[in-house]
Amino acid sequence: MPNGVLIFGEATEDGKLAAITAELSGAAAALGGPVTCALLGSGVEGIAQEAGQYGAEKVIVVDDPILKDYQGDAYLPVAERIAREVDPAVILLGQTMIGRDLAPLLAQRLGTAVVMDCMALSMEGDKLLAERPCYGGAARARYTINGTPQIATVRVKALDAPAASGSAEVVKQDAGVSADQVRTTITARNKPESTGIRLEDATVVVSGGRGLGGPEAFQQLEELADVLGGAVGASRAVCDLGWYPVATQVGLTGKIVTPDLYIAIGISGASQHMAGISSVKNIASVNKDADASIFKASRWAVVHDWKEFVPAFLEEVKKVKAG
Repeated sequence: MPNGVLIFGEATEDGKLAAITAELSGAAAALGGPVTCALLGSGVEGIAQEAGQYGAEKVIVVDDPILKDYQGDAYLPVAERIAREVDPAVILLGQTMIGRDLAPLLAQRLGTAVVMDCMALSMEGDKLLAERPCYGGAARARYTINGTPQIATVRVKALDAPAASGSAEVVKQDAGVSADQVRTTITARNKPESTGIRLEDATVVVSGGRGLGGPEAFQQLEELADVLGGAVGASRAVCDLGWYPVATQVGLTGKIVTPDLYIAIGISGASQHMAGISSVKNIASVNKDADASIFKASRWAVVHDWKEFVPAFLEEVKKVKAG
């Protein structure tokens, strides 16, 4: 009979353990039963012990050059084999580039279903209750799955990671996938240059909207974000106008961010943008329109012209930092 939880951990591009692995481990432990962590990739054997410090009893490591770059043809047969060997009641993946693709493929192979982009998980008897945002983040829907294993992807930073403690048994496995089984080939990568903190990892995000009036305004936002130790984001309208890189777009069709503090400047609060910050508890907004929709979700609201507010606010922050 299926028992326990299988999670698929991940490594970052620079070979470190991705934070989502600890978050998934904590979520799995809270659901009950033994927790098994599967770690697939190339060069991941060195982080196996670390992956087992967050609640997993066993870490299955598949370290193979063919898994260096994520490709469904290579990852899916390995993930399916591990899932059938472990026979878990629940399988969890991150709502990441890998998880978004692998989870539905794995669900189809195992003859079950998947709930994507979950923000809360719990068990009711042997049923997984998975909550995910709906209506652009304005509400949450709860889902159950008829079938086993029950699969869900979890939004990054939606759940707290436990403190590192303990250790796990590490089991090494071969990928068992040959090059001729992979139907696609990655010939090159075109990655935009980026400096500083990644938008997804930032504890503070300063975002600008069309209300800023032009691309030159983002220099002030960049300075503010730098002083606060954060990153700069933008609304879709800004990115569509070419004022700021598309990679910084926050929203339903951009990136989902969960910083401790989100500062929205010149952003009206369209539902598509709010879907990208629906998990943020502390939103501070600056807009000269007193009826801006974003104020309804803001903990702090400033009705003022940003051109006057931001420089004054920046100076005060500098004074506090100087101490």
